[in-house]
Amino acid sequence: MSIRVAVFDDSKDRRDSLRYLLEMYDDMECVGMFEDCTHVLKNIEETNPTVVLMDIEMPNVNGIEGVKKIKSKFPDVMVLMQTVFEDDDNLFESIKAGASGYLLKKSDPDKIIHAIREVVQGGAPMSPNMALKVLKFFQSTPVTNNQYALTDREKNVLGLLVDGLSYKMIADKENISFHTVNAHVRKIYEKLHVHSLAEAVSKALRENLL
Repeated sequence: MSIRVAVFDDSKDRRDSLRYLLEMYDDMECVGMFEDCTHVLKNIEETNPTVVLMDIEMPNVNGIEGVKKIKSKFPDVMVLMQTVFEDDDNLFESIKAGASGYLLKKSDPDKIIHAIREVVQGGAPMSPNMALKVLKFFQSTPVTNNQYALTDREKNVLGLLVDGLSYKMIADKENISFHTVNAHVRKIYEKLHVHSLAEAVSKALRENLL
């Protein structure tokens, strides 16, 4: 089954280059290309992507607002930000808004494809420095001690996500199928009221859920 990818970027050259790259791989499919996020909800509804490659700086409606809109209505859609600089505050805001990770625009083609596959498998492509920045931000938020009625299995899966394991690794460790892991993660997201792996991990740490 192909990974359905939608591209949001105000550069036509980059949109075209990403489409050509995706078309080179049997497990990838470019389902839509858009110059900004003005009609992002309609765009997502019509193209039904698995992963969105989202530029941060775009005219009219930018990538940060795009992430917020997508995650509010389509929480299962994974968003990878495209950025020029890793220390960009806008990139940090995007991840806080629900983006699953990011890739540098200067990344070579293999790294772009790897990042897309990684996020589909439950990873969160980002540098250690950015991951630490995100973690520190959420750890600075007061503990609320809410109870979310997670089952023992869901707690185990959440703990393994916190440890950085991918869905496939969790499936092997827990002796369950990839599909079952995905079902548990969806339930965890629902119970914790989050929309991304980064949010789930940070909430687990922030509220001492494990």
